[in-house]
Amino acid sequence: MDKETKIQKRREDRQQAVELVYERMFRDDTAEEVYEDAFHARDAQIGDYTREVVEGVEAHTEEIDALIESNLKGWKLNRISKMSLAVMRVSVYEMKYIKSVPVSVSINEAVNLAKNYSTDKDGAFVNGVLGAVAKSLTKGDK
Repeated sequence: MDKETKIQKRREDRQQAVELVYERMFRDDTAEEVYEDAFHARDAQIGDYTREVVEGVEAHTEEIDALIESNLKGWKLNRISKMSLAVMRVSVYEMKYIKSVPVSVSINEAVNLAKNYSTDKDGAFVNGVLGAVAKSLTKGDK
């Protein structure tokens, strides 16, 4: 698989992870049940990276949300659209736990997803919050 194909595959896996994280916000089902429903409803093939991210977000939601909330300026977590929150959860998980994904790539992909699912304004908001999260993570690493 060439580099461009790998990048496209990762982008698709990330998008699918965002969709599944979003879906999990409204369901009490297990991740496996959500994967199964996604397969039956839209013939979704759930890849390893998607599973890793969805299950990682699920395992660390409290910590991820605390990071997001501590970097919000004049906002509360419950005021953020569910889609923007799903996008940010995936990105924060990548920044904190998947070292093979550069922070700048994770943020850029998150901004694009936020714009695709919401508005340019949401993209700018997500960019600002994730930029602040990235700085706070860098400070924590030193």
